[in-house]
This record gives sequence, C-alpha cells and structure tokens, in this order.
Amino acid sequence: MTRTWWNGPVKREPDFENLRKVLRRQCPDRPTLFEFFLNVPLYGRLSGIPTGPDMDRETYLRSVFLGFRNAGYDYATIHASLFSFPRGERQHQQTISLNEGASINDWASFERYAWKEPSDFDYGILERLRPEMPDGMKFIVPGPGGVLENLISLLGYDNLCFLLVDDPALVRAVVDAIGSRLVKHYQIVLGYDTVGAIISNDDWGFKTQPMLSPDDMRTYILPWHKRIVQTSHDAGRPVILHSCGNLTTLMDDIIDGIGYDGKHSYEDTIQPVESAYEEYGRRIAILGGIDLDFMVRSKPEAIYRRSRLMLEQASAQGGYALGTGNSVPEYVPPENYFAMIAAAVEAS
Repeated sequence: MTRTWWNGPVKREPDFENLRKVLRRQCPDRPTLFEFFLNVPLYGRLSGIPTGPDMDRETYLRSVFLGFRNAGYDYATIHASLFSFPRGERQHQQTISLNEGASINDWASFERYAWKEPSDFDYGILERLRPEMPDGMKFIVPGPGGVLENLISLLGYDNLCFLLVDDPALVRAVVDAIGSRLVKHYQIVLGYDTVGAIISNDDWGFKTQPMLSPDDMRTYILPWHKRIVQTSHDAGRPVILHSCGNLTTLMDDIIDGIGYDGKHSYEDTIQPVESAYEEYGRRIAILGGIDLDFMVRSKPEAIYRRSRLMLEQASAQGGYALGTGNSVPEYVPPENYFAMIAAAVEAS
C-alpha cells in the first residue's frame, strides 16, 4: 500500500525558540525543520493561496509565510524588500554564465554604476504580516545575494580574477560598496522584532575548493561577513551562513574568525551532512543537508529513513535542524519533500 505523505497543514504550533536552541548547539524541545526556500507551486499547495505569474509581491510573500507555517516550520524565510545590486542581462537556461551581465570593468564604469541604497526601499512587509503570525513564529531574512555573489555579478568572474592582480584597489572599492550596503540592509531588517534571525546567503565555492583563494577570501570577502555577523549579534539575533561549495579550507574562519551560528548547504559529493555533523557539530549548528540529488532520485521511503537517522544522530548532542542540502526547487517531487518533513513532524 502506498503511503500518503501529506495530509494537510501540520498540527503543531510554531516556536522559534526551537531553532534558537539549535543555533546555540543545544537540543530543541522537538525535532526542528530548516529550509532556505521552497518553490512557488509548493508554496501555493501548502498555503492554499493560488499562485501564478500575475500575483502581486505581498500575496506571494503571504503564500511563502503561510507555506512555511503549514509545513511545520518555526519561522518563514522572506525577502524583506526589493533592494538589490542591479546587473546587466544574462541568459538563464539550464545554467548561467558567471561572466555575462557584468556592469563594472574599470574605474569609469564603477563611477557610473547606479548604486541603490537599502533605506530607499520598503521593508514594511515585516510589520504588515504581523497580525497573521502565530505568537511563536518569526521571520528569517536573507540578503539580495552576498558579498562574493554580488562582486562576481558586477565584475564577472573572469574579470574579477584578472582584477585581483591588475587592479586590487578597484576590487576593494567594489567590495566595500557592496558590503557596506549589505550591512545597512541587515541593520534595517534587525530593527523589526518580527525577525528572529538573518541569513547571509553567499555561495563561495566549487565542488573542490573556494572560488577565490583562501587568502583573497580573507582579504576581501570575510571581513564584511564578520561585520554582518557582528551587526546581528549586536541586535541579539543569531545569523546563518548559506553557502554552497567545498569550504573545507575556510571552516575555521567561518566558525572561529567570523562567528556564524549555523551553516547551511551540504552536498554528498563534497561531504555528506552526517560526516559534517560529526566533524563540526560541536562548534557550529548544522542545518539541512539531505542531499538535493538524493532528494530528487530517491524513493520517499528512503528519504524518510535517512532523515530519521540524521535526527537520531543529532538527538543527544543537538545543534541540528532537518532540511535539504540546499533548497526545494520545482524538480524535487513533492512527495519526496513531504517524506523528509514527515520524519521531523512524526517524531515531535
């Protein structure tokens, strides 16, 4: 007999204190879920709000909020404003180029670039959704990309590599223009008491190594991450790093140098989350990690078993929340996603 993995909204009240305990490397009161983002059809199914290309931004964000709520999360991840770093057009087919769409290639183009200021954007959704939030629920807010991601978008990856040698002062100017605005973005976000934590979302690596040398990361990128973490900690809120790639050479920096509370994004071909938890789980919270390829290719029963085993592995030590290794794109079969979250909900 085929099992039904989704039977409607999860009947447990959200309590952000569970995720806060995870981020303190403690045991939550019940198994806890973590996801960076899901996908539009899934938000529609979970929230009951019809989704489509014509829906306005606030309706979409309401579907995100209710989707997280009804799936059993203690928070919802939402983009709080339309603040961003505009870039040129680039094709987005099965993959994207890290060189297309670059807007800055020299000092003249740097001076011409139309920098946006976070304070010019509306963050009021963080207050307007308050009446619909259960008492124990919070928002977690990411940035419009991170320091390195936006640096690559504005300069192009190949150009960045050349400029690190040919004109490091220009790289520094662009990095500082990005980093200072990201700090301002998070300062605004952290002014809302509906926000329980922030995510610094910045993909740093390939499958085998970081995209820049560890020395260049420490010179240009990591200092701004430290500023972001300090901004959040000064506001009494934890902060999560979402970063893809092989970051083995930077993990000590992430944990001890920058001070992130939690790390998200894991891939079996780099290091399975079970191994990452054994290696780092006493020093930083481990979030998600059920490999995305595994989520796509496996049967729901196998996903459920691996998820339960991961929760059991972390049950004594704490500091773990269950979720995918990266996110839940549309190509993840919904029943596979529901099997994963069932492992946490049923153990509550």
